Amino acid sequence: MDISSNRGGRSGGRLPDTHPVPDRIEIRGLRALGVCGVLPEEQQRPQPLEVDLVIEADLAEAGTTDDLVDTIDYAVTIEAVERVVATERFRLLERLATRLAEVVLVDERISAVEVVVRKLRPPVAHHVDTTGVRIVRGR
Repeated sequence: MDISSNRGGRSGGRLPDTHPVPDRIEIRGLRALGVCGVLPEEQQRPQPLEVDLVIEADLAEAGTTDDLVDTIDYAVTIEAVERVVATERFRLLERLATRLAEVVLVDERISAVEVVVRKLRPPVAHHVDTTGVRIVRGR
């Protein structure tokens, strides 16, 4: 099925008023030092963490106007997420990911967000590249 054939709408008959598939902004590989873990050493010093975000929002207006005020300014989002990772303390990646979703969803234009948080040096005895969690939160 051709998705574009279902997209009648406001801009030359190609964009819909409501999208069957949400628009997304993707932020991948944001790295910051943060305190997260249940082990005593994890609570004593920051460790490298990596965050990916997939933000769902209606991007149709920005696609038409080419104006930053009509979209989600991902530089602002990145700054807010980095601030949480660098300044707040967590025991579980689940809580950190949830806190990041809360910060992203402050912007009322965002309908949902997927957050992935990875420990780049997980404190386990086995050889693994990363450990992490993935959550999805919406309105």
